[in-house]
Amino acid sequence: MSNSTRALLALCLAAFAAACAPAQEEVTYVETPVSTEPTYTGKYK
Repeated sequence: MSNSTRALLALCLAAFAAACAPAQEEVTYVETPVSTEPTYTGKYK
């Protein structure tokens, strides 16, 4: 086989292996605030 045929065959094999690989789930992280800031409620409340 010529080098170009071997390279094309290797590329096709790599593409086939990548297509058959199980899909990975995307992980998303949602940052929650540590604490809420105090609100002003008046002088004697």
